[in-house]
Amino acid sequence: MKKFFVIVFLLFQILSYAQNDFSYERPPVFSECESVEIELLQKCFDNQVFAHVFNNFKVPEQVTQENYKGDVVVLFEVDKEGDFRVIYVDATYNELKEEAKRVFSDLPKIEPGTYNGKPTYKQYSIAIKIPLVNQAVATKDLSKNEDPTVNKELTVLENAAKKQYDSVNMKLIPFSNREYTSQLNIPLSNSNYAKFDRSINLVGTNSHTASKPYMYEDVAPYYDFQAAIDTLAKDTKTFAGRKLWNERLVRVEGKDYWFTIDPIFDFEVGKDFDADFSSTYNNTRGVSIQGGLGKKFSFYTSFFESQGRFAEYYNQYAISIRGADEAAIIPGRGIAKSFKDNGFDYPVAEAYLSYTPIKFLNVQFGHGKNFIGDGYRSLFISDVSTPHPFLKLNTTFWKIKYTNTWLWLKDVRPQVEVDGAYKQKYMATHFLSWNVSKRLNIGLFESVIWTNSNDRGFDINYLNPIIFFRAIEFETGQGAGNALVGLSGKYKLNDNMNVYGQFILDEFSLSDVSGGEKSWKNKYGYQIGFKYYNAFKVKDLLLQTEYNRVRPYTYSHNTVILNYGNANQSMAHLWGANFSEFVLIGRYHYKRWFGNAKLVVGTKGFDFDEGTDYYSYGGNIYKDYNERPYDNNVTVGQGNKSSTFFANLQAGYLINPATNLKIFTDITFRNFNPEVQTANTMDSNTVWFNIGIRTDLFNWYFDL
Repeated sequence: MKKFFVIVFLLFQILSYAQNDFSYERPPVFSECESVEIELLQKCFDNQVFAHVFNNFKVPEQVTQENYKGDVVVLFEVDKEGDFRVIYVDATYNELKEEAKRVFSDLPKIEPGTYNGKPTYKQYSIAIKIPLVNQAVATKDLSKNEDPTVNKELTVLENAAKKQYDSVNMKLIPFSNREYTSQLNIPLSNSNYAKFDRSINLVGTNSHTASKPYMYEDVAPYYDFQAAIDTLAKDTKTFAGRKLWNERLVRVEGKDYWFTIDPIFDFEVGKDFDADFSSTYNNTRGVSIQGGLGKKFSFYTSFFESQGRFAEYYNQYAISIRGADEAAIIPGRGIAKSFKDNGFDYPVAEAYLSYTPIKFLNVQFGHGKNFIGDGYRSLFISDVSTPHPFLKLNTTFWKIKYTNTWLWLKDVRPQVEVDGAYKQKYMATHFLSWNVSKRLNIGLFESVIWTNSNDRGFDINYLNPIIFFRAIEFETGQGAGNALVGLSGKYKLNDNMNVYGQFILDEFSLSDVSGGEKSWKNKYGYQIGFKYYNAFKVKDLLLQTEYNRVRPYTYSHNTVILNYGNANQSMAHLWGANFSEFVLIGRYHYKRWFGNAKLVVGTKGFDFDEGTDYYSYGGNIYKDYNERPYDNNVTVGQGNKSSTFFANLQAGYLINPATNLKIFTDITFRNFNPEVQTANTMDSNTVWFNIGIRTDLFNWYFDL
């Protein structure tokens, strides 16, 4: 049991804030260290602690008599007033624990550590060797060799090797929050991104804002994550208080490595007043682990185990897109099985490795989501589908950022299932972002989807990071893939306003596009949006409005598996195609309080019941576009025209800014009104109230 507590303790070493930049941070200072150069202050502090312990620690008589050899592990801090305080001691003998507490209580009051000139807590750990060793001197005398019969160089190596394990465990290393300048991705949450969206969109910045998620090192030149965390920090002196309000649960750091471990929660309970069941709920438990090795390699992994029952319209949609042998697919999360009364059980796992071999190139391989665009929606690649494997290259130089992504997707329809396995499909994308001027950005996008029919497998032609996909599609056979091209743009009116947009073009015929009686071949969509930061001179108020319109049959294909989808969900806009939509969003935060409001009004054309009308009217991308009822007079909203009104109000409090743990309450109003009611398009009028506590790490879209 003792060993278990020692292991747990070592995992829970809570080390102080960074010393990466001494102009901002400084360790505590003993009076003996006041004249020491600033870069040596930490070493001086370490040696003063070591010397005090060696000179004052009295090994209890019982311990000496029993010839005990081992460690006394002490976790301590220097608070904002400069006082030493022991947080935890682990030792085999209680007498050793009491002696350690006594020795540290005798340490003098010193000048506290600082961050940006302000006093702050500094936390350290030390392992006191029994029998006592003066660690402050031992490292200095490591290379001495008093035995003339032994080769001096060999002795130095042997002594160093024997000291290696202790140096890893005993060295006093402040925790520096390297996360905020690392190659790790900032969790893709719109409410979280809104906090620094203005900072990376100032006129004159050379940032590239369309390809998401961002890495911390990309945003760090424009936004000080550490300062934002420190501004929100609560003045609490207890270990539990800091873990709850200010810090990650486990933080460990060495010279060339660091990692953190945190629990993940999403506990929600609510009521859909239009449903027959008594309540809605979501019960998610998970863990996230992230870290770095050296300066070029970072990693992240998370696992979620969840059970949930949602508003009736959402449950029905989840069931309607279910896989071949599953109960449902939770949109954006994954495959689910039935759980108790009208509920679902759905595990989710995400992970990636991030490596930057040279300054201008980052490589990521993982299982997760990506997003391309400056809007709330994307017509290129969105995060509305379930997580999937990907390989991504981000190349940044001059005024250019070039993103290559290769994705492994699945078609889960019963028609393509073979021996219980889902059908594999592949996707490759190129996106070039060019900052033309201080205000104008232009983006060029192309993508292609193919499958392993005719033993084609993963087509090596599409591994080329700079080739034009349309040419490859034509060369390998136009039925062998589904290629799309797109154009995006953003213009900064001033530091507080910008306009943005996207245009996506599927199969095209110049004569039809230029005028052919609203031909079905006019398969395209567009987006236009506007963002207003510090709206009406209210600090931290963001207003956003956006219009999206996608014509029928866009993203679909005559070989259904080649559609622009994954796991029965669109890889672009949540609504697929054949729709028009207006979105209005407001986001506001004040200290730890926040509020969000969203309004979505739209029209979409659905198909009718298969038994009476088997035609595809262009809204369902999982239908063959050759099953269309006519070639001309094709308009947005054709088929079973349905109107949607969706409004959501949310307010909450940020419990822990380091982990983005929030408590919130929200209410959703949704009215869905089809012209004809079918099995998949039922008239509904939903009022859904919800309250919960959530680690906000990803976007979850309920505005179906």
